[in-house]
Amino acid sequence: MAVDNKQIATDVLELVGGAENVSVATNCMTRLRLTLKDNNKADVEKIKKVKGVLGCQFAGSQLQVIIGQNVPKVLAEFVAMSGVKQGAAVDESLDAPKEKFELKNLPNIILDYLSGSMTQLIPLLMAGGLFRTIAAVLGPTMIGVLSDTDPTYTFLYTTLYEATFTFIPIYLGYAAAKKLGASPVLGMLLGGALMAPSVVSVATQDGGGIISVYGIQIAAANYQQSVLPIILSVPVLYFVEKFFKKVMPDVLSTVFTPFCTMIVTIPIAFIVLAPLGNEIGSLIANALFGLADMGGVGILLVMAVLGAFWQLFVVCGMHMPVILLAQVQIIAAGYDPFVFVSTNCAMAAVWGCAFGAFLKMKNPDEKGLALGYVISAIAGGVTEPALFGILMRFRRTMFGMFIGGAIGAVFSGLMGVTYYLAGGASNFLVFTNYLQGGQMNTVWAIVGMAISFVIAAAVVFVAGFSKEELAEMDEEEAPALA
Repeated sequence: MAVDNKQIATDVLELVGGAENVSVATNCMTRLRLTLKDNNKADVEKIKKVKGVLGCQFAGSQLQVIIGQNVPKVLAEFVAMSGVKQGAAVDESLDAPKEKFELKNLPNIILDYLSGSMTQLIPLLMAGGLFRTIAAVLGPTMIGVLSDTDPTYTFLYTTLYEATFTFIPIYLGYAAAKKLGASPVLGMLLGGALMAPSVVSVATQDGGGIISVYGIQIAAANYQQSVLPIILSVPVLYFVEKFFKKVMPDVLSTVFTPFCTMIVTIPIAFIVLAPLGNEIGSLIANALFGLADMGGVGILLVMAVLGAFWQLFVVCGMHMPVILLAQVQIIAAGYDPFVFVSTNCAMAAVWGCAFGAFLKMKNPDEKGLALGYVISAIAGGVTEPALFGILMRFRRTMFGMFIGGAIGAVFSGLMGVTYYLAGGASNFLVFTNYLQGGQMNTVWAIVGMAISFVIAAAVVFVAGFSKEELAEMDEEEAPALA
């Protein structure tokens, strides 16, 4: 029987307290996400029993109604009948109780903002990863249908992949602004400003360069493929835009609210927040290499940290300083004894997390996505879909990444594994980066990564999902309740 999207929207709207109780209505891949003025008016248990609804829960201050792949159609019906504009807040009821901010909730608020922004990019990241995956399968290192000079290979492996990952600040600017309730197009503009060609060209000059922001001279930086600068900047955009919407006369608002918002936000981003994101990355890199210089236990400790948390550095855009220092090491000495060795174990741990999730999940849609993440990661060397599609959604799965990555990295360090190729393979051919060290160096490298993979998969399979998450996925698989 066909799903009645309009009826789902009608029932949910009634059970959340009506249109007057809804501030923001939006969706992700499978969930209708509602910000309510009074959470107490929502009958979560009755919503779960609506035919076509697969589950319902509060995540932070947001009500998430799990619907499935037809959620955009339900949202369209919901918006049409309620009068709530998608992603836009209505007038707030002054009588509605407000959630009190507590410092202890700050980590959850930050994670909710980060994951809520990142998970919107899953379709984009999956597509970008599959472009490179297909090229890798057809290319010279596998079945050899395409040579590395073939225009089709270059288009898939490089052009489309770069189109996905080079412009992450723009895509993420849109997603983060949408998550907070700011204007998504202004989030895109903010991301575009950070990576404008005139800025990038100055930043990539020998020795770097200087740009002027309202007459203030600052060092230019290349924020392409970065995450933290735009993530830090969009909340400022939200508050600045909110202020100008409040004080700007209606007749001038259409033109001058966006203009004034960007005039204020852009210098704050360029002068304070974006450099702060880079500085955080540099501080971490210097701390790691400082410990490594101690040798012995120090270097094993660094390898454990890198193996456990490297992918979080990547998510936050703080990985480039560490990579640059490691590449300098390879250029100077011809090898890297710990950074890329550890990060490859971290990468294998993400593969393992995705595989463990695939084994654990029963819902065919979720299981299919997890398998896609595994293939994208192992064949294409792209871990972002698995990171955002599994680890950022089901946070207990991160323990698999932490434990597996750390143990594999420490094992590799104890066995003296050494990495030789800067910019080498990042898919299942990663073993080729160790061949210069001889047979046993390559064998121990593979064993270290296998340890990370197996432990991560086992941890995720055994303890990667809460009972609530498993029940939610079981509800998604079961027929909807009448």
